[in-house]
Amino acid sequence: MHGPLTVSRGLRFAMLGLLFGGCASLPDNGAQYVSYALQDTATTALGQKSQAVLQGFPGDNGFLPLKSGVDALLARIVLADAAQRSLDVQYYIWHDDLTGRIFAHALLRAADRGVRIRVLLDDVGARANDETLLAIEAHPNIEVRLFNPLASRSLRGLGMLTDFSRVNRRMHNKAFVADNQAAILGGRNIGDEYFDASSDVAFDDLDVLTLGPVVDAVSRSFDQYWNAPSSYPVASLLGRSADSTSLARLRADLAAFIEANRDSPYVTQTGKRFVEAWTSGHPNFFRGAATLLYDDPAKIGRAPDVTEGHLLPQFSGISAQIQQELLIVSPYFIPGKAGVAWLNGLVKRGIRVTVLTNSLAATDVGAVHSGYQRYREALLEGGVAIYELKPGAVQPAHAEKKAKAFGASRASLHAKSFVFDRRAVFIGSLNLDPRSIQLNTEIGVVCESPPLAEEIAGTIERNFDSIAWRLERVVDASGHAHIEWVEAGAAGERRYLGEPEVGAMRRFSVWLLGLLPIESQL
Repeated sequence: MHGPLTVSRGLRFAMLGLLFGGCASLPDNGAQYVSYALQDTATTALGQKSQAVLQGFPGDNGFLPLKSGVDALLARIVLADAAQRSLDVQYYIWHDDLTGRIFAHALLRAADRGVRIRVLLDDVGARANDETLLAIEAHPNIEVRLFNPLASRSLRGLGMLTDFSRVNRRMHNKAFVADNQAAILGGRNIGDEYFDASSDVAFDDLDVLTLGPVVDAVSRSFDQYWNAPSSYPVASLLGRSADSTSLARLRADLAAFIEANRDSPYVTQTGKRFVEAWTSGHPNFFRGAATLLYDDPAKIGRAPDVTEGHLLPQFSGISAQIQQELLIVSPYFIPGKAGVAWLNGLVKRGIRVTVLTNSLAATDVGAVHSGYQRYREALLEGGVAIYELKPGAVQPAHAEKKAKAFGASRASLHAKSFVFDRRAVFIGSLNLDPRSIQLNTEIGVVCESPPLAEEIAGTIERNFDSIAWRLERVVDASGHAHIEWVEAGAAGERRYLGEPEVGAMRRFSVWLLGLLPIESQL
């Protein structure tokens, strides 16, 4: 999910705010317990696995792209089951659904083995039940903290309105670290739609499993967020700990749920690919240098236009070295005037710039599309190639159709990756829009591996005709310009003069949103 703050009952809550005339306050967080990643983990099973994969490549890192949602979930479960010392879990969203419960069950199994587990969730994004979080934290080996939480735990909508300027700033990071030896970064949250288990919508996403020196950098990033003043232990927010029976009830509920779903198509048909590769040998890791990029957690306390500690400026050295091509995959893409000028400037330098983003028919956030569409013509006029994902597309991260037994009816792009000259690729949580750049916090890794960059860019570009509409700026005989959506197929081209596969009402609602002065929030 993109993560813009939405309030569905805004007027009613605004009236309540006037009546109550104030808001709850957060507890003092000055004396919170500080902890750090464990460093003496090289002899763990994961440490030995990392050494074996990277043997003969001193100083390099290992990269395994997790293209399918199934493999992405299984990678997390395999790492949780293999961990011997610690698991650090950082997510914007964690749904209470099939895959969310499978993930929770794996964490509890690890904690029962004595593994130390730290869970850091964005309070607004996760929208987790406080009692469930308390029950999880009742385990002696698990700690749970909420980032930039709402002060009011019962009237959450009211709390958003009465403290909007603060709670509008969210932690969009996604990171999973096992034994400080293996880390997963990328675009996926925890939920069925991210792991190919939803019957409604499947987010086309990309994660990367990393080994090597960059993992310690991911752990240091986690420590910064975990020990930040904005991260609150869940018990301190509620002023109490869970009772002694809550964890037992949670265990029973999870066990019953897992057993009831043991024969579901998703569980029975998708459980072997990654596990077999991991246990029988080494998956096909790419190797190379890596640089972790992330926002300072203190970003949420600074004015949006203050770039101190921002992730995006950290790309400056990489972008200055682009010589041939830049591929941008961003589901929520609002470049702004400055971004348009920069991308068009690259084209003028002879660099091929290609953007893959969501079409209106594929996006899950219509408001973002209203911000994006105002920049399309200027980008096309400047020579930027734009492709928009079709809602029924073959997944761009891999060229396989979803199995109908558990596949979703609609695809929506959610991967965030940028490929530089097919020599390096950024994989992370960053969208190229004002919310990611200025308001939320983000994380990602630059993998300097030409074979990996070629695999990601080449796979997407080879499938453009089947997965996306190509946009063209067409000038008619009278000199007026308009945009056409081009669908290439075996029978030739089909052209659309308006947003394809959406009704008039959908187009009108997005046009109406485009009239509002909300771009800075998108």
